[in-house]
Amino acid sequence: MEMSEELEANTMDSLVDMPFATIDVKDDCGIIDVPQINLERSEGNEWLSKDQIKKRKKKHKDYQPNYFLSIPITNKEVTRGIKILQNAIIQQDKRLSKAMTNDGSFHVTLLVMQLLNDDEINIGIDALLELKPCIEEILQGKYLTLPFQGIDTFENQVGFVKLAEGDHINPLLEIAEAAKRTFQEKGILAGDSRSFKPHLTFMKLSKAPWLRKKGVQKIDPKLYEKFISHRFGEEMVHRIDLCSMTKKKQSNGYYHCESSIVIGESSTVLKSYSKETPSWPSGKRPIGIRDLINEALHQERMGLKAKVKQIKELLFKPETQAKIRRELFEGRSINHSNQGNDVDFSDTLT
Repeated sequence: MEMSEELEANTMDSLVDMPFATIDVKDDCGIIDVPQINLERSEGNEWLSKDQIKKRKKKHKDYQPNYFLSIPITNKEVTRGIKILQNAIIQQDKRLSKAMTNDGSFHVTLLVMQLLNDDEINIGIDALLELKPCIEEILQGKYLTLPFQGIDTFENQVGFVKLAEGDHINPLLEIAEAAKRTFQEKGILAGDSRSFKPHLTFMKLSKAPWLRKKGVQKIDPKLYEKFISHRFGEEMVHRIDLCSMTKKKQSNGYYHCESSIVIGESSTVLKSYSKETPSWPSGKRPIGIRDLINEALHQERMGLKAKVKQIKELLFKPETQAKIRRELFEGRSINHSNQGNDVDFSDTLT
C-alpha cells in the first residue's frame, strides 16, 4: 500500500510542482483566474493576424499556465537555510518529505503564462528579450537584491519563505508589471487577475495527495515556528529564465529553460567586480563572471538546438519531402534532356 502511494506521489511530482506566484491554493487544484488582457493588435505587433487573435480569444476560455518567468535562487546561504528548514519539518513528520520542493528548483516566480506550441514559445522568447531594456531602465544601473526572512503559508497548504520588506519591493513589482505588459502585448495569455505576491515556495501538500488519506489536511504552524522570523539571506537578481512547468527538469533539479536574460551588461558586471565595490551586500561579490559567460554560451547552444529541431521538423513534413522529390525529379529530367550541353542547371534546385 505504501509503495503504491509513493509511486503515486512520484508520478504526480512533475504535474503538481507548478510554480504559480500569483495563484493561490485553489488554483493548484486546477481553478485558475483568467487574466484580463487586451487581445487586439498593438502598434508594435502589427504582424499578429486576425486569425491568431480569434484563436487567442478561444484559448482565453481554457487558460491554463504551463510556462513561467523564474528568478532562480542560487545563493548557497539561502538554499542551505531552506534545506535546514525542510529537514527540521521532516524530523517532526517524516510523511512530509514528499511535500518538499525539490533541491535545485528554488525560485521566485515573476509571471505565469500559456504557450501552446513552438511558435508561441518563440514569441515568448522574443518578449523576454524585449523585457531586458525595460528592467534595466527600472533599475537605473543598480542591482536588485532580494532579502528573505520568515515563513508563511497560502491557506496552510503551500509553505513559503517570505520576501522581507524594503526598498527592493517597488522595483520588483515594477519589473513584474513590465513583464506582464510585455508578454500580453505580444498576444500571450499571461498573469492572472490577482495582485503579484513574490514568495519562495519550499513545500506543497499537493505534491503528495495521499497525505490527506493519512490525515494531513494542512501544514501545522508548529512545524516551522522556530523559523517564523529567521533570516535566510539575500539573493542578487542576476538572471530571469523562461521555464516550462511540464517539460522534464534539468539534471540539477531546475526547470527546463527555453531562454534567459542576464540582468546588467557584461561590461558593468566586470567593472563592479572590484573588492572595494560597496554595492554588494555585506561586501560579498555576486555570481562569478565565468558563470555568467558559461550561462550565456549555454543559452546560445539551446537556441541553436531549437533552430535545428525546427529545421528537422520542417524537413520531415510530408509536403516538404514531396517538394524535394519533385524538384529532384524535375532536375534529373532537365539534366537528361540536355546531356552534352554545358549549361548549369543548379538553380533549378534552389
